[in-house]
Amino acid sequence: MSTNTSRWFAIRVKSNREHVTAQALRGKAYEVCLPVYRKFRPSGGHQTNVPLFSGYLFCQFDPRYRLPVLTVPGVVHIVGFGNEPQPVDATEMESILSLIRVGLDLAPHPYPPVGRKVQLREGPLRGVEGTILAHKGENKLLVSVSLLQRAVAVDVDLAWVDAAAQEDHSFAY
Repeated sequence: MSTNTSRWFAIRVKSNREHVTAQALRGKAYEVCLPVYRKFRPSGGHQTNVPLFSGYLFCQFDPRYRLPVLTVPGVVHIVGFGNEPQPVDATEMESILSLIRVGLDLAPHPYPPVGRKVQLREGPLRGVEGTILAHKGENKLLVSVSLLQRAVAVDVDLAWVDAAAQEDHSFAY
């Protein structure tokens, strides 16, 4: 159902219903993005795929025709202001999609304070924008979804970041 007027929207879903709701939306021919990460479950002794943005998924659709989305079981509401759905920033969404396509290990991270944004110039994430953090001896790229005030972290090589960004050491976390 991807058209020129379709954009990505964040959808709030019922607790622990992200996977089922994503599948139901796909069944209605919507493009859905449910970013996940691998989490070890000590109780079961195995790893499971857990949503990076607990309680949310992303769906691409034309907001003028949102009723079919809202009627999918598990959908609570479309994130927005009042009754007006607010699309996810296109650059942020493209960065999230790039992280998923590359297949590096992702992890949820607290939403960062306002900091220096960079764009990776090299490596498998070339073109992705985010905030570089130095945390516990590791260099991480934080990709934020400001609409949800959530972020995702991925390990990066500082060689991938342009030289001007590396000279500014104010990005340490």
